[in-house]
Amino acid sequence: MRVLIQRVLKSELVIENKVYALIENGLLVFLGIEDSDGAEDVEWLCNKIINLRIFNDDRSVMNKSVLEIGGEILLVSQFTLHASTKKGNRPSYIRAARPETATPLYNKMISVLKQSIPDKIKTGVFGADMKISLINDGPVTIFIDSKNRE
Repeated sequence: MRVLIQRVLKSELVIENKVYALIENGLLVFLGIEDSDGAEDVEWLCNKIINLRIFNDDRSVMNKSVLEIGGEILLVSQFTLHASTKKGNRPSYIRAARPETATPLYNKMISVLKQSIPDKIKTGVFGADMKISLINDGPVTIFIDSKNRE
């Protein structure tokens, strides 16, 4: 699993010209799932996301987590995080999991996050055409791959 995390002051997700989800002061998390991902990847990433200390403390040092600041999370499925660009100019998405594999893992991710931060998790719709706007705070943008736990 791969996530691209952005610390945001605000993020809005629109589907069919209607606001579907809106968060303030939190994390916009794009999630890419591949066939080899499983429940262990979900648990590890959820723990990493909620405990990642990328919010400022009272000394303006990134020392607090989304959990500690009472922030929100907007989780959005994004298969393009598994794009391969090695050959040519047209990305290949062969590593991205098909919906029958990815959807249950996406739903598990939502469930695990909601257990840790009740009432603070918003989502997109798996497979939908979504328009997302954000105000990146910092900017702070972090990429994490559960298969490369550095």
